[in-house]
Amino acid sequence: MRSLFRPGSRPDPHILDDHRPEIRSLERRGLLRGGLSLGALTMLTGCDVGESSAVGKALRAVSSLNDGVQAALFDPNRLAPEYPESRVLKPPRFNAYYPIEEIRPVDGEAWRLEVAGLVENKRSWTRQDLAALPEKEIIIRHICVEGWDYIGQWSGVPLRTFLERIGADLKARYVSFKTADDYPSSIDMATALHPQTLLATRYARETLPDPFGYPLRLRTATKLGFKNPKWITAIEVGNVYQAGYWESRGFNWFSGL
Repeated sequence: MRSLFRPGSRPDPHILDDHRPEIRSLERRGLLRGGLSLGALTMLTGCDVGESSAVGKALRAVSSLNDGVQAALFDPNRLAPEYPESRVLKPPRFNAYYPIEEIRPVDGEAWRLEVAGLVENKRSWTRQDLAALPEKEIIIRHICVEGWDYIGQWSGVPLRTFLERIGADLKARYVSFKTADDYPSSIDMATALHPQTLLATRYARETLPDPFGYPLRLRTATKLGFKNPKWITAIEVGNVYQAGYWESRGFNWFSGL
């Protein structure tokens, strides 16, 4: 068999150490089990992985394949399990890419939700505007990529309802989010239209507290926790892929459950 390493090259056995976030992400999604060697990565991708940059490219190729498989298997009509109110964790568990002490509270009276992209009505929205839309409550499990979980009770406007209200192109590929804490994210349109995907404004029937995304956060039952941005300030509908905070650091973009 022809070697996929360049002739005369000697790959550094520690080269994978530079790409541990990508490898952990693939392991969590079940694509890799029992560890990864350079030889296994070469066989998976057919790439020359003699250099760190090539390893990164190969891992991204595997991750992209994983995203495609998950998207193909996703059933937009299948509901995630819901739970009794007695199991709701109060308050919810805080999670972010920084400690709780670094939260920058949002002024709810001055806050506006901007709308952009493939939509007919691009006016900004206030908290009062959102409160006038139909509300839904879900009690679902939050699953973190780090391995922990909890049951949460979320209320808010179904994202589908909001997208229809602003005249969004529901055949577009992506719905992207910007946030007050510089945590961009994006999801596929099928997930955006899922009946258990909300623009959440309340937790356990109380106004969403500051540490958990006040005044607006995404809450979807079909994604891992890091796909649920908090403190949302803008929503854009389009066909151009926009990587999120963690995806740009090696995590899978689709990250469906």
